[in-house]
Amino acid sequence: MLASAADKSRDAKGVQAAPADVASIDAIIAALYGAISFTPGALPEWERLRSLFHPRGWLVPPRGDEAPQLLVLDVETFIERSTTFITSTGIGEKGFHEREIARRLESFGNIAHAFSTYESRYAEDDPEPFSRGINSIQLVNDSGRWWVLSILWDVERPEHPIPADYLR
Repeated sequence: MLASAADKSRDAKGVQAAPADVASIDAIIAALYGAISFTPGALPEWERLRSLFHPRGWLVPPRGDEAPQLLVLDVETFIERSTTFITSTGIGEKGFHEREIARRLESFGNIAHAFSTYESRYAEDDPEPFSRGINSIQLVNDSGRWWVLSILWDVERPEHPIPADYLR
């Protein structure tokens, strides 16, 4: 039996994306930032995040000096690790808001790559971000929608500032 377009647009857990979240590159990147941001006492919108990723999607967090090797996480492992981090560090009580401040986009046909510069705040109206970095987001258009295939990111450090070209 052939899968319908609706079935093909579900993630590995059968989560259906909101059509508006996956209709365009702008929409899926906005949904990505929206899904991981949360108010104090809440958690990110994990179901929404799941719905944005291709069933074989993965995430690669920054490798700090303490990490002996690169981590490549599937979406479920990322969610598990993030939930533990949020609840064990107290960030859950502060909230977390990440927003895009610049983007460099390359696309061809059904594929796209975005270097999405972001800043993170505990509260949306905090005067200064506590962190900034760049998300490298790979996207594909399939089955009538956009999917996140992977996200790799790194954070800004004093010895590793974000280049000016990525802040425009």
